[in-house]
Amino acid sequence: MFGKPSLMTRIAVGKLTGLFFGLIGLIFLPFFIEGVSWLFRWGILFWYTTFGAIIGVFGVFTYHPILKINFPWYLRGPFVGAWLNFVVTFLMYKEIEVMMVSMFGESGFFSSPFWLVAEGLVIGLIIEFLATHFGGEGKETI
Repeated sequence: MFGKPSLMTRIAVGKLTGLFFGLIGLIFLPFFIEGVSWLFRWGILFWYTTFGAIIGVFGVFTYHPILKINFPWYLRGPFVGAWLNFVVTFLMYKEIEVMMVSMFGESGFFSSPFWLVAEGLVIGLIIEFLATHFGGEGKETI
């Protein structure tokens, strides 16, 4: 069940790594944003845990059928991570805008909420690397 290659291992590693990044957000967010709500902090924890699970599941796909190209781990993880944070930026634009402005200032270079997409790209790369290393990839994981 948790051997290599194994989809369950991929998902477990993805969730644990996502949980790690979510705990970082839960613990350290109040140091950067004064008065951040517990609801937002718990949301960050649960979001990155789910984020890791989704990236773990996507490890089955190593070929893109529409573009007809190979989809290696170093493209798949960052793409999925960036896409997921792109969607969450649309859903929580105002909250993320307040967070970014309070951390970087009104005219700061990083004040745009869409920098969360770049964060998703990097975290997606890390999660995908670990999930592929410990759980394998492709049809063999099923």
